[in-house]
Amino acid sequence: MFVEKQADELIEAVTYVKENLAQGVEQLATEVIKAFKKGHKVILMGNGGSAGDAQHIAAEFVGRFKKERPSLPALALNTNTSTLTAIGNDYSYDVIFSRQIDGFAQEGDVVIGISTSGNSKNVYLALGLAKRKGCYTAAFLGKDGGTIKEICDLPLVVKSNNTPHIQACHIFMGHCMCELVDQAY
Repeated sequence: MFVEKQADELIEAVTYVKENLAQGVEQLATEVIKAFKKGHKVILMGNGGSAGDAQHIAAEFVGRFKKERPSLPALALNTNTSTLTAIGNDYSYDVIFSRQIDGFAQEGDVVIGISTSGNSKNVYLALGLAKRKGCYTAAFLGKDGGTIKEICDLPLVVKSNNTPHIQACHIFMGHCMCELVDQAY
């Protein structure tokens, strides 16, 4: 049956995360906690479904995840349509995130890119600039990690070619990170 096959494939992807990426997710949470405790912020970005995940994770930090705690400074660069369309029109879609990194990111911030293919040029360019500005860079990626895995401090690559399963693992890893941050407050 279709649903059973999809469930088995998702279980396989989540098992990969458990066996290969758990330590990396905990390392990312540690970097996020350090940044927050030093007064820095978390910046996230992605395209399409990954944009939704970036926005979701930022909201968990600014609002709350599972427990009451102070609001934590996080933003998703893909949420302001005026900014996105102005930069896309005046410059190029490739720089919609890097232009914002130029304006918002400061040394000590954590910048997280999300790309199921690992090849989103706008995410790649933004992470590269963030790293040059002294930010800690991480990425939730899929497939083989693409070009992005080469330029960030911590690539978390879900080894799957099934985009919906990659996205499910990305939000799972994001939720784990949020819960670890909650535990620090």
